[in-house]
Amino acid sequence: MKKALLLLCFVSVFALLSCNDNDEQFDYYQVARPLTMSLAEFKANAVDVTTPIEITQSGKIYAYQNYIFINDVNKGIHVIDNSDPNLPQNVAFIKIDGNNDVSIKNNRLFADSYGDLVVFDISNVANIQLSNRLENAIYENYGYWVEGVETPQADFYETSQYDYQNEVITGWQVATERRLVSEFEERYTLYENDAFSNGAPQAPTSGQGGSLARFKIVDDYLYVVDYSDLNVFDISNLDAPQTLDDVNIGWDIETIFNQGDALFIGGQRGMYIYDITSPATPTLLSEFQHGTACDPVVVDGEFAYVTLRGGNLCGSIESGLYVINVADLTSPELEVIYPMVEPYGLGVKNDFLFVSDGSAGLKVYDKSQAPNLTLLNHFEDIQVFDVIPLPGTLLMIGDKVLYQYKYVEDSIEHISTFVLD
Repeated sequence: MKKALLLLCFVSVFALLSCNDNDEQFDYYQVARPLTMSLAEFKANAVDVTTPIEITQSGKIYAYQNYIFINDVNKGIHVIDNSDPNLPQNVAFIKIDGNNDVSIKNNRLFADSYGDLVVFDISNVANIQLSNRLENAIYENYGYWVEGVETPQADFYETSQYDYQNEVITGWQVATERRLVSEFEERYTLYENDAFSNGAPQAPTSGQGGSLARFKIVDDYLYVVDYSDLNVFDISNLDAPQTLDDVNIGWDIETIFNQGDALFIGGQRGMYIYDITSPATPTLLSEFQHGTACDPVVVDGEFAYVTLRGGNLCGSIESGLYVINVADLTSPELEVIYPMVEPYGLGVKNDFLFVSDGSAGLKVYDKSQAPNLTLLNHFEDIQVFDVIPLPGTLLMIGDKVLYQYKYVEDSIEHISTFVLD
């Protein structure tokens, strides 16, 4: 009897110890699961035309006929009637989720919507119509989620049931769950979905455009640069663009500019020159390498003007304005560097060169003796991101502000300031 009692005690103690050991293998964690909707439903509501709305974050600008089109980063395009530059009017908003760029030919507006190419008929601005949407035509961008949805803080992101190619994240549900400690320690290896990294989701970054443009129309072709490729579209049928073969350029591609039969493509590592004598098949002529920096480009005659903005996410080199001789497109050569503070966009008009130098304001140069530049004016109170020199006026976009100036001899004179609110 005593032996039986001792055996029972031993079994009870062993079981208790085993339970404690087992409990030590578990803990309580915050687990987030995405709430989703179908991608088809999301895209059906991704575009719309509405009455004017307040701008959130001003981006690229584009001028076409008597209108100015201003990108609202990732949201769409504000349509400004500029028939009277003294009194511009905000007349419509084209809602395009995931939009950053725009280009127009013969009343057809081309824009990006995440990785899709969308086409609008703007022949009647009072009744803008969607003509076409080419899915993943620019790049394949899966893992969408609705604007404003933020990633919650959690220990686990349970995405195994999320079909990132066919669903959109509309929100998150977070719950406390008991999980193995070892699973928590190894959680960064559990997720194989390309839309996620380190176990946590990543948010998805003809008229005349500015130097920061990624879209460029040349005759019957639309050229679009994404982060690594030059995308080519045949737009001879404006309502039904044809996707042609992409051309791989490299990484961190940012801007595109055209002169004659050449495309000048700016990237964080250099400027690339492509021959478009055969427009459907651009071929590389040469490249000009520099240190890592943000790099918009404009070209006029034998010279290319490149602003390099160093610091922050743009790179480690010092900011400057580079003047590059491109008389021989196969062998660009650096002529001179002018120091800058934090340059963004730039533009050329006749003998004028306009440089948006961030917090240092707008700088106006005489480039008639290029590569030697003469500073004509420095407007320290004008802080803008990009400029478009038109035949009679100069358009500039700042933080929710559109400025217009006219040329007066060797200076510019203010016409209007339009606040986008």
